[in-house]
Amino acid sequence: MIIAQPKLNDIPIMREIVRPEVEKGVILERSVDVMANMIRSYRVAWEEQEVLEKKEFLDSNFGKLILENKPLSALNNPVMLGFCALHLHSTTLAEIRSLIVAPFAQRLGIATALIKDCQKEAKLLGVKEILVLTYKRTLFEKLNFIEISKDKIPNQKIWADCILCKHFPLCEEIALIKEI
Repeated sequence: MIIAQPKLNDIPIMREIVRPEVEKGVILERSVDVMANMIRSYRVAWEEQEVLEKKEFLDSNFGKLILENKPLSALNNPVMLGFCALHLHSTTLAEIRSLIVAPFAQRLGIATALIKDCQKEAKLLGVKEILVLTYKRTLFEKLNFIEISKDKIPNQKIWADCILCKHFPLCEEIALIKEI
């Protein structure tokens, strides 16, 4: 598996992967233009089609896809497995957004790899904390995120994004944060 920044022509595939969760109201919809504007914030997990077609590989490597340190161009027939974005709120706070893994690729450690990649990027940038609003509390707690009150989330986050959600103001997402 390789994690790399997407290209603008990857946006239609990204939107297709996230569409079911957007329809359920689990992830906020981002327009093509917004995604294009934020393209540098996204990171995408990829794997060779041939690797994914080998059932014995998936069975024997359940939860163990290996993250390779090579460019996306090294894959002959890449398949998008999932993606997320690292959004900077300030010089000290970033947020992991739109974390999604395609249904056929779930439970292979892809979400964890994407989260860790965001943490690495945030640390390189000098960010002190990473925030996430999620329904997947356990996933983030396993990676040492701790729950915080939503009252501690910066106002610009609440008004800029949360007001767009169909669940606002009756939000059931959990706010978690991690110092890095």
